[in-house]
Amino acid sequence: MTLMKRSDMWPSFPSLIDNLFSRDWMDWNSSNFSTTNTTLPAVNISETKDDFQIEVAAPGMEKKDFKINLENNQLTISSERKNEKEDSEENYTRREFSYQSFSRTFTLPEHIVDGEKISAKYNDGILRILLPKKEEVKPKPAKEIKIS
Repeated sequence: MTLMKRSDMWPSFPSLIDNLFSRDWMDWNSSNFSTTNTTLPAVNISETKDDFQIEVAAPGMEKKDFKINLENNQLTISSERKNEKEDSEENYTRREFSYQSFSRTFTLPEHIVDGEKISAKYNDGILRILLPKKEEVKPKPAKEIKIS
């Protein structure tokens, strides 16, 4: 009689259980991507004295793929892209298609952003959205008051 390790009898079963209990379920940085390589794009948000800036990393897309809406202090950035490709020759037909979409919504600070002056530009795989602050909320330089 030959002794066998349990993992040799069912090689995939223990690794499945080990993976289930050893996996970090909250680690969204490296393991929780879909099998179609679609994820939410990375976003950088920065603030200057005059505006807020949002940068969305979306390489390989075109500006026509994006939609940006502002409604009730909610800025929504979304994209939808469909690709279809078909190769046909005498003995075979190959058809590939893909669908990618995302939607991100940001609540803007109330009474701070001038919604009429928001602008966006897509260049080199980065969508940049500029959200100018209203004049009345921009910091004013210090003023020296003379004593009489």
